[in-house]
Amino acid sequence: MSNPPRIRQYKSLTTLTRKLRGDINSIQCALLFAYNRTGKTRLSMEFTDQGKRKNGGSGDTLYFNAYTEDLFVWENDPMDRHLTLDSTSEFLRGLTELSLDETIAGHLSRYADFDFDIDYTAWTVTFRKGDDESIKISRGEENIFIWCIFMAICERVIDGHPSYEWVKYIYVDDPISSLDDNNAIAMACDLAGLIRKAASRRDADGTPDPLRTVVSSHHSLFHNIMCNELSRTPEGTEKVKTKRYFLHQPNSGSTYTLRATDDAPFFQHVMSLAELRSCLESETLYTYHFNALRSILERTASFFGQKDLKFCLQGMEDEALYNRALNVLSHGKYSIAEPVEMVDDNKKLFGRILADFLDRFQFAIPDILASTPRKKVAT
Repeated sequence: MSNPPRIRQYKSLTTLTRKLRGDINSIQCALLFAYNRTGKTRLSMEFTDQGKRKNGGSGDTLYFNAYTEDLFVWENDPMDRHLTLDSTSEFLRGLTELSLDETIAGHLSRYADFDFDIDYTAWTVTFRKGDDESIKISRGEENIFIWCIFMAICERVIDGHPSYEWVKYIYVDDPISSLDDNNAIAMACDLAGLIRKAASRRDADGTPDPLRTVVSSHHSLFHNIMCNELSRTPEGTEKVKTKRYFLHQPNSGSTYTLRATDDAPFFQHVMSLAELRSCLESETLYTYHFNALRSILERTASFFGQKDLKFCLQGMEDEALYNRALNVLSHGKYSIAEPVEMVDDNKKLFGRILADFLDRFQFAIPDILASTPRKKVAT
């Protein structure tokens, strides 16, 4: 059996981004999985800024992230509800030249059942549904609409439209906020299709001129759909050269770790276990860690074709106790922003459940935190 890929450490987002830019130039797509509050959005902006610094202020990256959503602001006057678009944005600059309404509507029809009208003079968007004019759409629907604009622009980029000739890279960070699983799956499949087109782009002479794409997400379903879709090569298409990574920020510090996971698309599941074990060893256990442990057991049961986490506990000496603890202690409203430390008895119970689970399923847990020990919390 070959050795697992090396975990590489980076002391700043700057050095991490240089590594990512170097890698993406030899492939066509990079897929990153990272938990929330790891720095994914900051990484996408550093990737963009490095391109500007390299090109004397001219950008080379078309990005979609939390800042993209800020380019659209609601006016909630009941007599004139609309979205205002930031006309100074480089992202939206070419809209007036692209005639994108029909393309946007084509994408939108896959996700929603409302219509829209864009006023390119006033830079506003109004929405309607049936006989209802100027309706207020939900936050999720707003995100979908913005995503459809992004997808429509990407199509013009791939086509080589002069307004977006500057784009060499496409960076997508967590596009699925406020979406249900059905839309998350549809969005992943559509994005994979667009990445295939970007990877196989050719210039006017027929010479390969691929657009290179980076996609980062904390959403395991979305990430795994992307991995699975891009590992396939549908008939009549070219294979997309893809690398997968797990991005981690040990102990929420300033150091980042990056591990290639090309042979292990579910590596984030194992990394979650490594994180929980590290928390247990350093006694930095909080009430929300029971939610994380329950989630891991549920995913493990699903992997083996079972519907309930009880599958993972069957036959254990304290099966009934473990099942009751996971059901009761993982259903509280726990805040990650303001964590509450577990009481000593629950820490011990958590440790027993985790140890028995690892003993049964024999996961190969990497020692990812060995070089960045946690501060032990006094108990």
